[in-house]
Amino acid sequence: MYKNLFAEYGYDNDEVTKRLHKIWDAVFVDSETSVYHEVGSDMGFVTDTGNNDVRTEGQSYAMMMAVQYDKKDVFDRIWKWTKEYMFMTEGVHAGYFAWSTGLDGSRNSQGPAPDGEEFFAAALFFAANRWGNGEGIFNYAKEARDILHCCLHNPKPMWNHDNKLIKFIPEVEFSDPSYHVPFFYDGFAKWANPEDQQFWKEAAAASRAYLKTACHPVTGLNPEYANYDGSPESSRRKSNFYSDAYRTALNIGLDSQWHGYDKDLTACMDRLQKFFCETVKDEWDYVYTTDGTKIDQKVLHPVGLIATNAAASLAATDGPNARRSVELFWNTPVRTGDRRYYDNFLYAFSFMALSGNYREIV
Repeated sequence: MYKNLFAEYGYDNDEVTKRLHKIWDAVFVDSETSVYHEVGSDMGFVTDTGNNDVRTEGQSYAMMMAVQYDKKDVFDRIWKWTKEYMFMTEGVHAGYFAWSTGLDGSRNSQGPAPDGEEFFAAALFFAANRWGNGEGIFNYAKEARDILHCCLHNPKPMWNHDNKLIKFIPEVEFSDPSYHVPFFYDGFAKWANPEDQQFWKEAAAASRAYLKTACHPVTGLNPEYANYDGSPESSRRKSNFYSDAYRTALNIGLDSQWHGYDKDLTACMDRLQKFFCETVKDEWDYVYTTDGTKIDQKVLHPVGLIATNAAASLAATDGPNARRSVELFWNTPVRTGDRRYYDNFLYAFSFMALSGNYREIV
């Protein structure tokens, strides 16, 4: 079920395994590149090194890496810090997690970001399936079910109940294509509270359909934020193919890996890889509008872009562009410096996916 595309393309399996270990160390251990910090005897957090804060995005990503790598101690430390400092018990967002805090846990925001909640829930379900449930906050499956219940039944829900699409934030009626992870929703349809399981089944189908509309019909590029019809949402100046948007190709690749090929999503990824490999070639690291118009601005996360374009090969047609995208990624090291946080998580997830090591843990 989980194909190793690196192996299919002729890369050495021992080297793939070594790199998986090195990637873990790069994110969690090595002094030059790690973004992980332990606090006391039982907590830990991940720093967004580009913004010097802690985000639900990063905490949930780190938990997903930890459960995929079978690192229970790291998982529990991060989850405990998250519940201690980010979980909101009062106000209109009670039951959600504050999307940004200082490194000391002080709140930078009293609002949530839905991508954090969905990754928390998925990681917690996987933890329950891998390690079993414990007590209190370590009753992983209960915690996941509670998060998903809040996402749907809070007075400010994170999903639109009519079209079953995730919102950018609860207060708005538009989406972020890179938030759409239908391969997680398939799991939620099995493990969420029984009364909500049908919703998640419908949400998975709705997201797959939405992704086809959000990817441009010529370039395959998607905007950072998009309306419910998939068109770029421009009121917040997030209508270009830029940082958030890179994750969409990774998510479509993973959905293909877990759920199976969808010919329309394959066509989207073929267009994306053709755009970067054939249309723009040496100018791949510029910002583009979704129709492919070049903007005189370099991308902020070039390593993340390379990684996710390679992950698109899991859904794309096997051919020169798919193989070229994987080769470029293979020859790209993890990022160092202030912006390494986001790039290296995308690097890690893409490498895990391409090697068949990013899995639904059941």
